[in-house]
Amino acid sequence: RFRAPSCFAGETKPVTATLDLTLDLLRRRSVSPADEGCQDVIIRRLEALGFQVERLRFGPVDNFWATREGSVAGSGPTLCLAGHTDVVPTGPLEEWHSDPFEPTIRDGLLYGRGAADMKSAIAAFVAAVARSAERHGNRGSISLLITGDEEGPSIDERGAGEPSLAQHLHAQLGAASRDAHLTAIAAWLIDQLDEAGYL
Repeated sequence: RFRAPSCFAGETKPVTATLDLTLDLLRRRSVSPADEGCQDVIIRRLEALGFQVERLRFGPVDNFWATREGSVAGSGPTLCLAGHTDVVPTGPLEEWHSDPFEPTIRDGLLYGRGAADMKSAIAAFVAAVARSAERHGNRGSISLLITGDEEGPSIDERGAGEPSLAQHLHAQLGAASRDAHLTAIAAWLIDQLDEAGYL
């Protein structure tokens, strides 16, 4: 379940953007390592915001690395938001009060498989970087590193999932990796970084 952050009180645009994308992702049965189109949806939105996207398929696992350079390429740190689109199996359906892949709002809470871990967070990433671009343009470099196999084994004989992504991140950032901030934080914290002029 997921509740919209209170810091968005009075600001319906980011909440609506986050919720709309969250609902779309929750309806996709992306039980690890299946993706069911989640990453395509996210990539389309990021490309519309000026991100360059590299799809990374390791074994059966879909992943991607998306980057939007700052106004001065190569200057300053890179903020990297890491996340996953896959979910764990639902378990016994009779223990759910609603279809786990049909998002439902009850008493102000959003229910669905992946609502808290972590499709709502990925939707918040996308809404936050969009709002930052509207307010400040591309003042800093932002990347998203997304895997489809966090909930599963996260590795196969070819290194699928998170270990391969970590290696890819290091290769992409090289010596500048010490300046990269790899995190999975909600939109309210991104907003604080935005207000502080970090983005």
